[in-house]
Amino acid sequence: MPYTVAIVGRPNVGKSSLFNRIIGDRKAITDDKPGVTRDRIYGSAAWLTRHFGLIDTGGIDIGDAPFLEQIKTQAMLAVNEADLIVFVVDSRVGLTEVDTYIARLLYPAEKPVIVAVNKVDNDQLRGTVYEFYSLGFGEPIAVSANHGIGMGDLLDEIIKQMPTEGNLEDDDSIKLAVIGYPNVGKSSLTNRILGQERVIVSDIPGTTRDAIDTKFVRDGKDYTIVDTAGIKKSGQIYESTDKYALLRALKAADRADVLLLVLDGSRELINQDKHVGGIIQEYQKAAVIVVNKWDLVDKETQTMKKIEDDLRDEFNFIPYVEICFVSSLDNKRIHTIFEAIDRAYESYNRTLSTSILNEFLMDVTAMNPPKLFNKGMAKFSYMTQIQTKPPTFLVFVNNPNYVHFSYERYLENKLRELFQFTGSPIKLLIRKKV
Repeated sequence: MPYTVAIVGRPNVGKSSLFNRIIGDRKAITDDKPGVTRDRIYGSAAWLTRHFGLIDTGGIDIGDAPFLEQIKTQAMLAVNEADLIVFVVDSRVGLTEVDTYIARLLYPAEKPVIVAVNKVDNDQLRGTVYEFYSLGFGEPIAVSANHGIGMGDLLDEIIKQMPTEGNLEDDDSIKLAVIGYPNVGKSSLTNRILGQERVIVSDIPGTTRDAIDTKFVRDGKDYTIVDTAGIKKSGQIYESTDKYALLRALKAADRADVLLLVLDGSRELINQDKHVGGIIQEYQKAAVIVVNKWDLVDKETQTMKKIEDDLRDEFNFIPYVEICFVSSLDNKRIHTIFEAIDRAYESYNRTLSTSILNEFLMDVTAMNPPKLFNKGMAKFSYMTQIQTKPPTFLVFVNNPNYVHFSYERYLENKLRELFQFTGSPIKLLIRKKV
């Protein structure tokens, strides 16, 4: 399971700004108004080749403002699930009664805690760091989330707390996570794949509360499958068990190689199905869309093609994903899922040589040369692959500002078309030639 870091603190100390700085994206809403982040927000981060999950939480406070108790409950669920806590405090305000209150909440968790003293934007404010020693969590680290000051020190300390690579389980199995809205048949499908009644199956939505690994072998290949709780939209999440289940589902998705997005073929697509599908895009995972309960669908000529075309339109943000139609109840067409999984996994791990990529770059730019943009013409010089899961490619150009987004999309589409990255996302990074 990925190492997980929770960011906690009172309102308006800069937790969301720190979260955005670490994951390198403006995913969390930041505002000067206290209490903007009410629920937990999740992201993935990396530092010095080490990866970890990150949770942003709402501000814990004392008083009778709306939602305070729910925010505290959410934050403490994140604390209980996390391996490490980053406790954010404000250098400009100094140590407060609420900071001390939060520290007392953290003691019983017995988790490592790093105190990040935020908004240390100049040398004069560095002297304020020392009063936070009294919280009892060791040496505080001075940072400025807005300006990036001290982030290396904070991330170094996070990595220091993580287990070494040698302590992590060596598991070469293909890892699958089954995701979807409640009651679409995820547990039935998991049981059918495993050939045993491992997961509770019920018509009552929300039967599955946790995410548990099960290893199995099929056609000589090792797999690990995780059936997750149904993912509800935030407005439908009331019980703490639902919120805990959501966190487990997202962590399962984060460490999976291939996500199986299960849809209920017997009903119309709903917005929440698309919301769950957004996890595929967000976590940059290989994936297969599985239309379950196909036995309940009234079929006519071209029914499957029509539904597939409709799904392509609805899930146009993940056009590379294959679609399978199955019935877990009748054990029909289950083999098609594994054919798609294997293609997606192979694409997700594919490596292309630098010589092939540079030949590709020369051919596609000659076939469709870049046009004038931002008063300049892009001249591409070199291309190489820098990682897999997902395949990520670095392209060097004279000036990235000359590359129109449509031309970047053209390069990505040609790369996918010529090298058949079926079922897997690909990433293209444009960098200035040094």
